[in-house]
Amino acid sequence: MNGSKAYLEIVSHYESCLDRHGDSHLGVDWPNRADAQKRYEVMLDVVRSTDSPVSLLDFGCGASHLYEHMVATGRAGLIHYSGLDLSPKFVELSRRKFPELRYYCLDVLDGGALPEFDYIIANGVFTEKRGLTFEEMFEYFKATLRAVFQKARIGVAFNVMSTRVDWEREDLFHVPFDSMAVFLAAEVSRHFVFRHDYRLYEYTVYVYR
Repeated sequence: MNGSKAYLEIVSHYESCLDRHGDSHLGVDWPNRADAQKRYEVMLDVVRSTDSPVSLLDFGCGASHLYEHMVATGRAGLIHYSGLDLSPKFVELSRRKFPELRYYCLDVLDGGALPEFDYIIANGVFTEKRGLTFEEMFEYFKATLRAVFQKARIGVAFNVMSTRVDWEREDLFHVPFDSMAVFLAAEVSRHFVFRHDYRLYEYTVYVYR
């Protein structure tokens, strides 16, 4: 990554969605609420066992809709949730909604200090590239995932757009399976799972230690 922080354009885009649509699935730029709920289920499947409590960081937490889903489905008791977002607007909103939870507003690529968690989930953080080129977005993705994985004791989950689609949108981040696998095996971990089975135009990756 260069010093321009071009990825902040993505943060600005999501803040504009919040300004237009408020605290809703549209406010975090998910066009369909049912699909957003499906994503939360797939993301939480990274947790292999909840026989004992585990800690989870929602990286790019937005309005903490993942936590709301956890509460609604009875998972909040055994998964201890924290949230992180680059956007002060989203962190302020989440803190107002859930003052009992811990939130971080920092940039892991800018020296922001972060404790370790059992699991880290990045839902929607890498699906849109907006005006970035594929190469710029891939470099941002790789740098961020390397930093995040260092803070995960067990594993991470994230989603990107699939190339197994009828057509690719220029503003979205479509990543070929081979490119993803080569990067993960060489620089993160050889223990990973691709989820392409939930009927959306994306795939989710679980990466374990």
